Amino acid sequence: MEAENFHSFDVSLFSSCRVLVVGDMMIDEYLWGEVSRISPEAPVQVVEVKKTTSTLGGAGNVVNNLTALGAKVSVAGVMGGGKAGDLLNGKLTSLGVNTDGLLVDQGRATTRKTRVIGANQQMLRIDRESKQEISEEQVQAIVCFAQTQIPQCDLVIASDYGKGVLTRPLLRELAKICKTAGKALIVDPKGMDYSKYKGATCITPNKREASQASGVEITDQASLERAAAKLLETAGAEKILITLGKEGMALFSPGEEPFRVHAQARQVFDVSGAGDTVISVLGLSLAAGASYKTAAALANAAAGIVVAKVGTATVDQAELKAQLQDQPIAYQAKLKPLQELQGVLENLRRQGKKIVLTNGCFDLLHEGHINLLEQSRKLGDVLVVAVDDDESVRMVKGQGRPIIRERERVKIISAMTGVDFVTVFSTNQLNELIRAVRPDILTKGGNYKPDQVLGHELVEELGGRVALIPDASDVSSTRIIQDIRNGRG
Repeated sequence: MEAENFHSFDVSLFSSCRVLVVGDMMIDEYLWGEVSRISPEAPVQVVEVKKTTSTLGGAGNVVNNLTALGAKVSVAGVMGGGKAGDLLNGKLTSLGVNTDGLLVDQGRATTRKTRVIGANQQMLRIDRESKQEISEEQVQAIVCFAQTQIPQCDLVIASDYGKGVLTRPLLRELAKICKTAGKALIVDPKGMDYSKYKGATCITPNKREASQASGVEITDQASLERAAAKLLETAGAEKILITLGKEGMALFSPGEEPFRVHAQARQVFDVSGAGDTVISVLGLSLAAGASYKTAAALANAAAGIVVAKVGTATVDQAELKAQLQDQPIAYQAKLKPLQELQGVLENLRRQGKKIVLTNGCFDLLHEGHINLLEQSRKLGDVLVVAVDDDESVRMVKGQGRPIIRERERVKIISAMTGVDFVTVFSTNQLNELIRAVRPDILTKGGNYKPDQVLGHELVEELGGRVALIPDASDVSSTRIIQDIRNGRG
């Protein structure tokens, strides 16, 4: 398949791919709080911590991306013991990952980056880590695990964050095993010396990393080609894919013309973890039979999705398929039954995302509904809209309602760009809905008081709060319907 035809690539093939990820597994921790005073001890702000969240970081974020795309993943690396190690292992196993190759070293710190967030901004980052290279015994243990896993895998990804796992001897052995087994070894590199990656199939630095490692300041196409040629020679790799931010990415192979993939124009919110998405989609595409050009184009499309999200994010098959077809996310991809939605939100919650829930009939969408959805979206990172089923609308609004049937109401709400997920529920399922979603914020329109909002007690019991969205106008569906029936259009 040529790159020009990458739009027709079947991303569902990712679900049959098996991947081994070797590298520096980390924990990204977030302390969320409020700032209201200055410390009497020093001229610094005091953050009153309200909640703590954590997610996989480093090579672990590559795992996040792979599993979000449906791949089956095994990991190899070294972590410390204690609570941080248990947390890391627990998050991996909760994703269904094989962690038999993740060694425990009681004398080593599990890399943990703690970010303190107050007043909607990062106040401080605290790093606890070890950069010491792992021992020869640990290298051999990982090699033994890799020898059993690589023949069963479709691909190996080495994610180097410079924390000591991907030593030169380990990388050399991984390259040998991959060559013998006929499997690709894709490397996300770190540092200045790319000779340690000799034998890799493909390396994926970003522009800054490529410039630093090659000693060539990349300012135009000519300097980009010089940097790529130097790194290909140093690493002895078959390919190098250099990501260029808003300029897309460029694929180079010895003796071949460069292949440029241009980024699609879109609003960029956050580039955190975009490189992990690129190597994940590139690798899965190759494992599923794509050419390098097609794989690069697919990786570029996936990167365009994640940079439009807030925080370190992932992309799933439905989003990528919609992007390839140059369509907005299909409403079926946003519509989730409650049980499935619960699992999706748990994963987002582990990534530190703030979840907002609102609910209603939405029978004849009007200005007040639009305002409710827009204002609700601004309060968090993920907006879930629960739509009353037809029977519930009939019970609440009376005979003759709904005017717009359930399926059409769901489709209309899903078309709103700020809405992330939609679920259908009945009035007697409100508590079940709240327990499944566990919103940080439950929003309601109209002139209510917080204690008048149904479900407010359970939301608060689960650690959330109620936010009231004032009506932007005095328009209501009921009044519109009455005006139509009375001939007052």
